[in-house]
Amino acid sequence: MTVLKRKLYKRGSSYETTIPMPLLFAVDKARKYYVLFKYEKEGNRWYLEFEERRK
Repeated sequence: MTVLKRKLYKRGSSYETTIPMPLLFAVDKARKYYVLFKYEKEGNRWYLEFEERRK
């Protein structure tokens, strides 16, 4: 499995990343997250996971 990890951060009135806003409905916007893009060769699918950033 291939995993890409990117920061999710606010820029103005939008969030910077390639994530559409409807996918962020379950994310607490007061906290900071990493977005994990996971690619699974078997099935040729991408998955998204959110990981809270720790200080």
